[in-house]
Amino acid sequence: MADVALRLIDDSDLDALFEQVRDPESVRMAAFTAADPDDRDAFDRHMSRLRASPDITLRAVTHRGRLVGTISSFVVEGDTEVTYWIDRSAWGRGVASAALALLLDLVPVRPLHARAASDNVGSLKVLRKAGFRVVGTEVSYANARNTEIEETVLRLD
Repeated sequence: MADVALRLIDDSDLDALFEQVRDPESVRMAAFTAADPDDRDAFDRHMSRLRASPDITLRAVTHRGRLVGTISSFVVEGDTEVTYWIDRSAWGRGVASAALALLLDLVPVRPLHARAASDNVGSLKVLRKAGFRVVGTEVSYANARNTEIEETVLRLD
């Protein structure tokens, strides 16, 4: 989808990104979020750390020139994982799939891993479409739901 592009995150993006990660429906769907999505200081510290880390590939996602989210890869316990956040206004338009395809071209590491709440059907569909396969499930604490939930673990070889 030519209408979707990735670019570096600019300081001027931070206000819009903060608003996106506070959307209650999006937070509930993502499940594994910041403890307090309304804490701007914590958000700013988190984004500063992500943007400064040489081990993290972090990009803004744009759709038709409008900032609609972020996508990144990062290393945790030796595994490279991908994650993304797409503004709810862009859901169902192929934006996440297109952004993930662009990130997969940018990040050559394989295998790649991903995780999603097992009831996040949209995100699981995006990951499977990109070639990720389910390798298991885990029960983990989800801040957004204030309880433990099942999360699906996926891998792309």
